[in-house]
Amino acid sequence: MPVQVLSGGAGPDAKVPPHLASIPISLISISTDCSNRTVKGKVVHKGPLVSLTADNFILKTVIQEEESQPITSSQLSSINVVLMGALAKEFSQAVNQGDVVVASGFTVGKSPTVNKDKLHPCNLLLSGDDAYIYVSRLPTPPDPGSQPAVKRGSALSAQVSRTTKAPKYTYVRLGDLKAGPAVNVYGVVTFFKQPYKSRGTDFCSILKITDQSKKEILCKVFCKKLEDHPNIFQIGDIVRLHGVKPHSYRNCIELVKTFGFSALTFDGVVGRPVEPRTSSRSFHFDQDDRRVVEELRSWASGQGFLPAVSTITLSAVEPKQYFDLTCQLLAKAPIDTTCILLRVWDGTRCPYKLLKVIVEPDVTEGPSSFSAEKESVIANILIYDNHVESAKQLKPGDFLRIYNLRAIPGSSKVPGLTSTQAVEVDHMAFHLHGGTAFGRGIRLLPEDSPEVQELKRVIAAIPGDEELSDSEMMEVWSTPPESLDLVTVTVECSTERTCGHDVQPVMLSQLKRSEPGRVHHVRVQLRSYEPLRLHQALKLYCSKCTTMREVPDDEVVDGVFSEASRDSGPCSPPTWALSGQVDAPRDTPNRALGVHLSTQLVSEGRSKELVFLRGSTLEETCHLASTYQNIVPVRSSGGQMDLLDLSAPFLFRGRKRYYGCKRCSEAAVREPCAVGVELIDEKVVAEALGVQLLQFVLLMKLELQDSTDTLDVFLWRDAENFFAVAAEDAAASQEAQNSIHQAMNFLCPPGGSTGERPWMDLCLASYEAKDNRGQNQTCYQICQTIFTRPPSSTRSNPNPA
Repeated sequence: MPVQVLSGGAGPDAKVPPHLASIPISLISISTDCSNRTVKGKVVHKGPLVSLTADNFILKTVIQEEESQPITSSQLSSINVVLMGALAKEFSQAVNQGDVVVASGFTVGKSPTVNKDKLHPCNLLLSGDDAYIYVSRLPTPPDPGSQPAVKRGSALSAQVSRTTKAPKYTYVRLGDLKAGPAVNVYGVVTFFKQPYKSRGTDFCSILKITDQSKKEILCKVFCKKLEDHPNIFQIGDIVRLHGVKPHSYRNCIELVKTFGFSALTFDGVVGRPVEPRTSSRSFHFDQDDRRVVEELRSWASGQGFLPAVSTITLSAVEPKQYFDLTCQLLAKAPIDTTCILLRVWDGTRCPYKLLKVIVEPDVTEGPSSFSAEKESVIANILIYDNHVESAKQLKPGDFLRIYNLRAIPGSSKVPGLTSTQAVEVDHMAFHLHGGTAFGRGIRLLPEDSPEVQELKRVIAAIPGDEELSDSEMMEVWSTPPESLDLVTVTVECSTERTCGHDVQPVMLSQLKRSEPGRVHHVRVQLRSYEPLRLHQALKLYCSKCTTMREVPDDEVVDGVFSEASRDSGPCSPPTWALSGQVDAPRDTPNRALGVHLSTQLVSEGRSKELVFLRGSTLEETCHLASTYQNIVPVRSSGGQMDLLDLSAPFLFRGRKRYYGCKRCSEAAVREPCAVGVELIDEKVVAEALGVQLLQFVLLMKLELQDSTDTLDVFLWRDAENFFAVAAEDAAASQEAQNSIHQAMNFLCPPGGSTGERPWMDLCLASYEAKDNRGQNQTCYQICQTIFTRPPSSTRSNPNPA
């Protein structure tokens, strides 16, 4: 295994192969020959494990040379180490801060954060089968949960091969099937069960298919991986099965999976795109296959076995009904070992009073509370028995179809919550019972499916629900980015309300006794604020799913670029692109980078307005951003051009970087349509690439005070107006960063007494949210207030009257 832990205090050198020679951290440089070398140091910082894809990770740590080793300077004695892939995950599980490690199989790169962290100007990059970490720690009690259990390897991106030559497959009509060797078939699904755990180690799925022969055939598929099963959403879907063996059972022909099995599934609705659903990395699909799918669609549309309506909405549910529900998962929480709660919505409101389920916020995955408007359209679904394991794999934001869901009217009680959940009479409850009868189960839907697109349209029509609860806001403060340097310059400023509310100023003690949902005017001082390091206030916000995330650390971004650069192989450009090379800037004169230009823009003499750049590092991309108006970094994936993981910026425009939402994006490399577009900006590029653009926002928590009380408030939605600074500018402009810092230094001088702080006239909006214990509380946001320069240095009268 790539991480080897030695117990009993044995030094890590004990396991290092003898042919490897150690090199001090202080002697490492870009020109260092890394072959047959090791680096030894103590782990002084261990960053969080960041997931790039389902099976790919990145982690940053800092190791420092032990005092017994020669050190030429304190700055050169500590170095950043970036680990990628399975090695990063195993390191996260097996290594603790304070452990002594020896690293081998590394490469040396330039550290993009040397000016921020003042550490070694280089960093060590470890990934792949040749990278190893040997760990030594003091004897500790055995902890079975800490043993590394990660299989070495790198995640492979799924891809579709449509152009490579493939053998010509033959297909057998279902009416012509006879017991014998494996065959390939097409069919329309007339019945199906979602994959379920069999008595052995495999998952089993069962389906019935038919074709123009009108012969109905039962198929049984046993696979260890869920993704290898046919991806069926509804009756009427069309499947293509390769490697299925016909055999006779009770005088009927059945199909079972055999060696070489694979499955493609298609939407069975006439007129919809013929796009295969599969997890296969490659498959053959040509015009003959397309013709077969279209013919089956046309034939099936006239058959009576196809359902008129595949699913119904919450607004159409009736008591005692069994139905299929297409919905989005907002949050989930375990009830007990046999039951899990899913909180979902489909954009419609159930006409019946729904069962309330109370769970502890600390066990909830996703938001623990929502606004009153959103709560009115959320349904609580209780998932039982064999479906619990499937539900555990779901993530908030996923789009689902739940099959054979039951609407139970009358008195209902939640299992496992007898001490906190009272019996509710005349409340509708939704249960997904155990078993697989009638196709009962849960299926994850892809975001590009027509059903999800329609669901998104309905949800988008609901009145805006962009307010984050108090607990949601508190959860987004974590590791700061390393991109904001703030300079203290003293200026004078004051605040001014810009609202037109006709309300009298009140004292904080009076305000705290008022009901939520109102607007208040106050005159207060700033007692304290969070985060104290102001660069932590910069966040990335998705207006579509209303989630926030941290601005990624430059080390993490650099790691994504480095991995993409190393894996960059031959790449077939799209038909709309002109390809070439450009010399890498600065210190790598002999390195060429791949560039791809839009033929349309080149023909219009606008070649520098948009460039797709392949094989570059983060530093090289930033340097070239001064030459080209828009740079989209790309990589080679299976011989095709693909975007980098959205942990990194998808677009560079000068000094500005733009990020996309992983949950809401449907990213792919496409040519932006520039017809009639005078300026290609981030919105044009994001729309073309299918990326949901994240918005830079500022989020702060302020503690206010007057002579009667103190009050915690948030500054978020109106933060840009408050500071007269765009959050996007604060992410790239030193001047904008300084402006925010000046304002906060004036309002809350470092080391200054309360009497030296200015009085502020603020407009506050109050609202109700749930805290971390699930209890209702009133929260406040600063709104419709701006900074202005005061006419003199005289302080305002603190008396609001």
